[in-house]
Amino acid sequence: MVPDPVAAPGRPGRPWMAAYDIRLALPLGAFFLVFFLAPLALLVLVSFYTDPVMTRFGLDQYARFLLDPFSLQVLGATLWLGVEVTALTLLLGLPLALLLTWAPARLRGLLTLIVLLPLLTSVVVRTFAWIVILGRQGIVNASLLALGLTDTPLKLLYTEGGLVLALAQVQMPLMVLPLVTALSRIDPNLADASAALGAGAWRTFLRVTLPLCLPGIVAGCLLTFAAAITAFITQSLIGGGQMLFMPMYLYQQASSLNNWPFAAAIAIVFLVAVLACVTVFNLVGRLSRGYAQA
Repeated sequence: MVPDPVAAPGRPGRPWMAAYDIRLALPLGAFFLVFFLAPLALLVLVSFYTDPVMTRFGLDQYARFLLDPFSLQVLGATLWLGVEVTALTLLLGLPLALLLTWAPARLRGLLTLIVLLPLLTSVVVRTFAWIVILGRQGIVNASLLALGLTDTPLKLLYTEGGLVLALAQVQMPLMVLPLVTALSRIDPNLADASAALGAGAWRTFLRVTLPLCLPGIVAGCLLTFAAAITAFITQSLIGGGQMLFMPMYLYQQASSLNNWPFAAAIAIVFLVAVLACVTVFNLVGRLSRGYAQA
C-alpha cells in the first residue's frame, strides 16, 4: 500500500480534508440560510395569522383554502396544466433530442443553438410573440383563412390549448437538454447489437434506447412541470382573465386584496403540492434508473 504523501503524521488518511470541505461550503450555506430558509420561515409565520391585520394566530387561512372548492379547483387546474405541458413537451422534445444526438457534428452546433435560443430570449418577448401568433389576426388564423380551411378566425388566444402550446415552446429547452445528455451516454454499439440480433428500428428504440434514457425523461419532466406551473407571465398573458392558476391567485390575494396571511397560506399549500409531485418524480427516477441498469 502506497502511503499518502500529504497525510498528517500518525493519521491513516486525510481527516483535514473534511474540515476544509466544510469551510468551503460555509458561504453557500450562509447564502441559502439568509435568502431561502429565513424568508420561507417568515412566510410560514405569516400564514398562521388569522386576519389580514395579523393580530391573532391560528389555522384559519389553511382551513379557508382546503375547505374552499374554488381554491382547490384552482390548485387542481394548475397541476393539470403542468401535466399537459409536460406531456406535450415530451412528445415534441424526444424526437428533437434524438435528431440532435444523431445529427452530424457540423449540424449539431446549429441545432443546439436552436434549442437554446428560447433561453436567450426574454420570456416576456416570447409570450408576446405567441400573442401575435395566436391572435384573431395572427399568423395561424391568417394562414387558415388564406387556405380556405375556415371562414371565421378561430379563438386560439385565451384558451387552455393555446396556453399549453405556448408553455410547451417556452419550456422546451428544459426537456430537450436532459434528454440529449441521457441519449449521448448510450453506447451506439447497443443499437448495432440489437440490429444484428434481428430487431428493427422501432423495436430497438422501445427495448433499448427508451429504457436507457428514462432518467433523462424523468429529469426533463421534473424541470418542465415545475417551470410550467409557476410560469406567472405566460399564464397571465396567454391565459388572460378567463383562466385562473395558482401564481395569479396568489398575486391577487397579496397585491390586490392585501390579504398577506391568506396569500402566504396559498404559497405554502402550493409549495407542498409541488414538493409532493417532485417526490413522485424522484421515486419514478429511482425506479427508472434501476430498470435501466437491469
